[in-house]
Amino acid sequence: MSGDDKRRWTGKGKSGEGARQLTAHVKNKRIKESSKKWIERQLNDPYVVRAKAEGARARAYYKLVELDEKFHFLKRGARVIDLGAAPGGWAQVCVQRGCTVVGIDLLPIEPLAGAVFLQMDFLAPEAPGALMRALGGPPDIVLSDMAANTTGHAKTDQIRTGALAEAAADFAIAHVAPGGAFVTKAFQGGLDAALLQRLKQAFAKVSHAKPPASRAESAEVYVVAMGRKASVGE
Repeated sequence: MSGDDKRRWTGKGKSGEGARQLTAHVKNKRIKESSKKWIERQLNDPYVVRAKAEGARARAYYKLVELDEKFHFLKRGARVIDLGAAPGGWAQVCVQRGCTVVGIDLLPIEPLAGAVFLQMDFLAPEAPGALMRALGGPPDIVLSDMAANTTGHAKTDQIRTGALAEAAADFAIAHVAPGGAFVTKAFQGGLDAALLQRLKQAFAKVSHAKPPASRAESAEVYVVAMGRKASVGE
């Protein structure tokens, strides 16, 4: 943080802890206002602070932790495919829970013991085969935290992220082992009705959830499909 950035103490501290909360404000006039707001949000986000303190790769780490605490889909020994894996926070959770992970992303990902990362486009025709070969068998769980780069136009962003969720769902329906699970990011309003119906045909239970680690102002929700049916006549 530059010498122009200021921090000030506010509040009387967290309940029962007797500690003050630190609020950071960026005063550097050379930084764009939008950038200042992003920096301030990061500095004041308790999940960002916690991730740094606990060695989590990203605040998104806690989204998966909270989803698993609610739905209990990460089983020790499970084989997991992680779509949109960078920077590796979700893979980190899976490894810590005793799972084997293969992740894929357009961006490079720092190596993680217990995980294999492929740097390639999941939408490329060769990607599904590469993932299955790297995993060595059908996945018990497919996770997708993929999101399109935002344009600032809510409807456009929803459509683009929805397309990624549909591609992830197609892959999960085709490859998840019986009894397995699928988790994907979606925008509020959920997935396309036809896609949601396909998931309900393929999985015993389909739920929507917004974990506490998901920012309140964010439009994202997660779809959790559990209990892959052995035969659905698709």
